[in-house]
Amino acid sequence: MPALAQQTPSLSELLNEAGGGAASGRMVQMIALLTVLSLAPGLLIMVTSFTRIVIALSFLRSGLGLQSTPANLVLISLSLFMTFYVMGPTFDRAWKDGIQPLTANEISEQEALTRVAAPFREFMLSQVRPKDLQTFADLAAANGQAATSTAPEDVELRILIPAFMISELRRGFEIGFLIMLPFLIIDMIVATLVMSMGMMMMPPAVIALPFKILFFILIDGWNLLVGGLVRSFY
Repeated sequence: MPALAQQTPSLSELLNEAGGGAASGRMVQMIALLTVLSLAPGLLIMVTSFTRIVIALSFLRSGLGLQSTPANLVLISLSLFMTFYVMGPTFDRAWKDGIQPLTANEISEQEALTRVAAPFREFMLSQVRPKDLQTFADLAAANGQAATSTAPEDVELRILIPAFMISELRRGFEIGFLIMLPFLIIDMIVATLVMSMGMMMMPPAVIALPFKILFFILIDGWNLLVGGLVRSFY
């Protein structure tokens, strides 16, 4: 009976008892954490080497003339692990400088965010083309959103990230062109031979496919491609 006589406290009373500001802050932190986790795949693509790697591997599959080999799961997994390899020092710095002090309550959330973003900013600045960076800086200035500083190390992330992404797209397509070129030459040679022998009903792509696979194996293509992709970031 004494328990039934008690009234259930409202949400506002609970916040007041626990400290309204502290409880509200924890709720905001939880919402921010869930938002970051939901956007993690997009963040991985936007600020890391994943874009260039996956585009190059996709061009390789198209150049070989294989529609589903290697499978998408294999290409994405290889791209992810290569991204973790390339971005390893960046991830380590972000963890040691930002996340570890935050979990130990040594720094605030705002300072932790700045420290975590600093290694990624340095990586993107080392890879972005000045022309792309200037393009987005000019667009921001035209929209009345001029940056507080014009120095590359102080450029805002809203300008740096899209500039970095289109730079990675350009480099990915440049690498894709170099990958496709030898396979195109093989296709042209095979098509010329097939036409000269009068084999009109035989698709040249069917005959060229084993030669392209053999060529890729003989030159140790996977080692060359993966090594070249990794070295392109240094």
